[in-house]
Amino acid sequence: MSDEWKTRAPYKIHESDKDFHVRYEGGCHCGRVRYQLSREKPLDSKFCHCTTCQKLHGAPFQWAAIFHKEDINFTRGHHDLVWYDSGEKTTKHKLPCKLTCSYCRSPIMDEGRNMILLFPALIHFNGSVEDRKNFEPSCHMFYGSRVVDITDGKPKWTGLNGKSDLIEDSPPDLKRKREEEKAEEEEKRRKEENGHTNGDKR
Repeated sequence: MSDEWKTRAPYKIHESDKDFHVRYEGGCHCGRVRYQLSREKPLDSKFCHCTTCQKLHGAPFQWAAIFHKEDINFTRGHHDLVWYDSGEKTTKHKLPCKLTCSYCRSPIMDEGRNMILLFPALIHFNGSVEDRKNFEPSCHMFYGSRVVDITDGKPKWTGLNGKSDLIEDSPPDLKRKREEEKAEEEEKRRKEENGHTNGDKR
């Protein structure tokens, strides 16, 4: 495999980049993989209850935070990472893929085509309540596959957020809004189907 990936985000080293301001530090269980983050708050943070996350993390759900690939700087062990493509079940570096430490097997991140998903449990908050609040999850995804109930009042989606149904104790106003969106989507679909049908009759 070519080493070209080491020169591209999210794997490139920012040691000579004066514009990379370290906000957080994190790493795996054994310490072989360490990284820095420059963004104060993730683009979003979520709990995922899908069965793949349950199996790969060995936990009831996954807590993940979304960052740009340029937000991370590996200071140690980026050559000790191993990849896993959960779709094809191969260890090729094919996006999207999952990364773990090759020694202790701690999940490091998921790399997508444009973003990365980091796991706040690996970040050193050093007891700062405010820093930890920056990673407060906005919702639950794939809550229909949950193995434990969490009545926290956060939006709970049956699949991907914004693209599935809201269930359980999701905020009532968001439930109504989602039902309205689904009705509009259904109406649009019917109009498109009627348009195609009428066109076929001409």
